[in-house]
Amino acid sequence: MTDVKKQFIAYLSETRKVSDNTLQSYIRDYDQFVNYLTIRNIDLLAVESDQLQKFLVSMETSGLSKATMTRMMATIRCFYRFAMLEELVETNPALGIKIEKEEKKLPEILTAKEIEKFLAQPDITDLKGCRDKAMLELLYATGIRVSELIDLNLDDINLQMGILYCRSKKSERIIPIYDDARHAVADYIKRVRSAVILDYREPALFTNMNGARMTRQGFWKIVKAYTKSANIQKDITPHTLRHSFATHLLENGAQLKDIKEMLGHSDISSTQVYAKVVKERYSNVYANCHPKARRA
Repeated sequence: MTDVKKQFIAYLSETRKVSDNTLQSYIRDYDQFVNYLTIRNIDLLAVESDQLQKFLVSMETSGLSKATMTRMMATIRCFYRFAMLEELVETNPALGIKIEKEEKKLPEILTAKEIEKFLAQPDITDLKGCRDKAMLELLYATGIRVSELIDLNLDDINLQMGILYCRSKKSERIIPIYDDARHAVADYIKRVRSAVILDYREPALFTNMNGARMTRQGFWKIVKAYTKSANIQKDITPHTLRHSFATHLLENGAQLKDIKEMLGHSDISSTQVYAKVVKERYSNVYANCHPKARRA
């Protein structure tokens, strides 16, 4: 690993304090960019705007989505801001380069009935099913990200008070938990976690059946398996439960500012997408069902 890359990683983790997942995304984008430059004998610290523009064109012609290109460009901008701070470059070649944003698709949402069907899939008489039920209920109860779910430790949840403490490098938020989720987690801790944990010092709330902390990949497989068994014809991911959590709260009268706090969004514009989901849903119902709307 080059000294510049080591310095950039230190800047991201220590100064910017990005999450581990975000850090890995930055590193992947950085490596791809550097590989492109190396093949063409272009010095990373001597890149000019027109060369950067050609890199973006090459990404587009290779079929990468606008979202991927936007993320890549964010990494490059971040790198050259860092390079200027460290006086490694005199100018930022990424300044003024923009990527036309593609229209955001509204997130996939499960209906209340689909949620009930999905959450009913785990067999709680089985140890694995008991654990899966607890994880899925807690995800829908709190709307936390999958990375936050698997990072939870035993002391992050207060079952007596029905409260979850969700901590990250940048913030901490407190989220209430409904009773079904609280009971599911309590059952899991009593019956499953105590049986599979081999080292009493293990802090993880959710583990695999070998007693090690659950991974993102492991949880994705769990979600996909129950999607199939529930026979729900939607592309359900762990984030679908987060989207459904927010949309259902909004539909039932919650304020956007409160949903923003529970989701841990830094800007309410990220939360406003759920207002668009609700608006589109009710607009379609109105257009299809109101007699005058149908005639319009």
